[in-house]
Amino acid sequence: MPRTYSIARFAAPALLVIHLGIRLISTTPNPLADLFLFNLIGFSAAATAALAPLFNDRYARYAIASGIALWTIGSTFSSWDSFNSFQVWSPAIDICYSLFYPTALFGMIRVLTTKRRVTPVELLDIAIITLGLSSVIASIALKPALIQFDGSAFSVFLSIIYPAGDVMLLAMGGAIIFMNRASVRGNIFLVGIIAFATTDFYFLWISATSGYVFGSISDDGWMLGLVLMSQSLWFRGRESKSIERLNSVATTLSLILSSTILAFAALRPGYFPRFALIPAFATVTFSFIRMAIALHDARASFAERELARTDELTGLPNRRRFLAELEILTQRPGSLLLLDLNGFKSINDNYGHAVGDQLLQSIAIRFTRAAGESTMVARLGGDEFGLITFGTESHAAEIAQALHAALSYPISLASLVVDVGVSIGHALSAGSAVAPVSKEDLLRRADSAMYEAKRSGRGTVQWALSY
Repeated sequence: MPRTYSIARFAAPALLVIHLGIRLISTTPNPLADLFLFNLIGFSAAATAALAPLFNDRYARYAIASGIALWTIGSTFSSWDSFNSFQVWSPAIDICYSLFYPTALFGMIRVLTTKRRVTPVELLDIAIITLGLSSVIASIALKPALIQFDGSAFSVFLSIIYPAGDVMLLAMGGAIIFMNRASVRGNIFLVGIIAFATTDFYFLWISATSGYVFGSISDDGWMLGLVLMSQSLWFRGRESKSIERLNSVATTLSLILSSTILAFAALRPGYFPRFALIPAFATVTFSFIRMAIALHDARASFAERELARTDELTGLPNRRRFLAELEILTQRPGSLLLLDLNGFKSINDNYGHAVGDQLLQSIAIRFTRAAGESTMVARLGGDEFGLITFGTESHAAEIAQALHAALSYPISLASLVVDVGVSIGHALSAGSAVAPVSKEDLLRRADSAMYEAKRSGRGTVQWALSY
């Protein structure tokens, strides 16, 4: 570990110890200790997170570092207001404090789970969980809190939304660690969240009872939590599971609770202040956007899977999909037909690949029509096709005759008319009626029958019925 990184790593803990020592000696707030040194701990913790070793997810490092920095900026503004008559715009403080929670949640999820690329759905999940759970808890607790706290409903709402965010972080962090194997990194990070949340709850309680005093030694609990979160990134994690299911449950719960709040507000106008409904409305909106993106991604993923299992030239299933279906055939009564074109090579050599491609496309259409909807016709490569049908031997024989008849008349292409034939080899699968036949055996039998058909004469069909 480079010496510079070592110094950066231990700067925040050292500053925290120094600040605690000053606070034990003198309980009187002063700008040097409570404006400069106190917040320098937070910025040092942010740097510690950003400089963590490369075995951590870089998005996690930057998110944790950004969250700590944002909270520390809010703390700096708040400390400034305690010592100076020139006041910082108060919404700026609340914005900085509030942004800590989504960035910390995003970083925590990536710190405690497997690495993966950042997706729009993941970012929306963070917004939905943070807004939904935090605002719902704060909205429910608002009425009782107004009895205990002085100030406007909005200021009280902001006071309790931070502990609500802590509950959300604790719940998600505990669930992730429970789902994955415990590690030093995860344990230290969770202890950091506990220290931070405990300080928030103590601040809320002391504000509602005896009154909060700026510069108390309990304030260092916030910094202890931030320092522990940043230090956790310097340890290797052993987490191996992703938490898509947990995210799905949390986002669904957020949507349900937010919708319930909006429905209750519609039935009881004026019960919730309008500002308390804005996060719930945003949660529902983000949920619908997430649903639209998820559906789009699912369709795109399905299209990609289909493309990977489809022959690009003919649009028929390719060998991969054919072999998967063949595995099913070994368990059920049915037939495997292998088809090889007669005369295709000379046409392809004499007229070029463009004509050969057109010919294959036309033949694929004829084969598909002749085989019927319940039969799989696949292009296995070159001029070889495969067909899988379930049912009796006579049914397969009828299909084979139809395939042979499909090429009994010329094919008109863009610039010429050509004749081709087909040799068909047939292997019968009896499924579970007798001893099972492997797909390798089926392919071998059908291939032998197909070559026998070629040797015996163009366009003839031979059957391989032995087991």
